[in-house]
Amino acid sequence: MNPQTVRVTKRFHFEMAHALRCHDGLCANIHGHSYVLDVTLAGAPRHEPGHPKDGMVIDFAELKQIVHEAVINDYDHALLLHEHDRAQAASGHELFGRTRFTPWQPSCENVLLDIVERLQMALKGKGTLHAARLQETATSWAEWGT
Repeated sequence: MNPQTVRVTKRFHFEMAHALRCHDGLCANIHGHSYVLDVTLAGAPRHEPGHPKDGMVIDFAELKQIVHEAVINDYDHALLLHEHDRAQAASGHELFGRTRFTPWQPSCENVLLDIVERLQMALKGKGTLHAARLQETATSWAEWGT
């Protein structure tokens, strides 16, 4: 890493429920978590005296907006299920109004990989995603990093 490279991290919180299809434990049932997402970007701070973003890798307010639009708005207070479980939630009842279906098992690891993909697309030209950490419980999380 370049000695002028700085890593900046912003923390986010969201609530989401999921169920792990065919799991051999309690996680096979619909249950929820209070997730903590840490997003870390790496880059050289801008050196443009007089510019409103001078000294920043990215303005934290801009990073907040990007993460909310790419991730939080879709996942917060949603129910994440595997697409093979679509029939179980097909009643049209408002309880299932924020159900999201995925082609992959909605484990913490796979949710994190989806978040990384979303962020990489949303950050094009705005910064380099260096790391992401998704904490599912007080003692369990998944990490991704370059």
